[in-house]
Amino acid sequence: MVNVVAFAREHWMQLLVPMGFVVGWYLDKQQDAKLTAFRNKSVLYSRELKPGEEVTWK
Repeated sequence: MVNVVAFAREHWMQLLVPMGFVVGWYLDKQQDAKLTAFRNKSVLYSRELKPGEEVTWK
């Protein structure tokens, strides 16, 4: 256990940068999950897509 604490104390910057990346990636995925209900303007304005019409945001 002491070795883990000593390692974290010596290499805290190398540990924080990847952890920050992972936390940012996770929060970005959560925000994308919230926005999937509004991926197309037609959902916002209650308009159905025409046959063959592409969604505006993928």
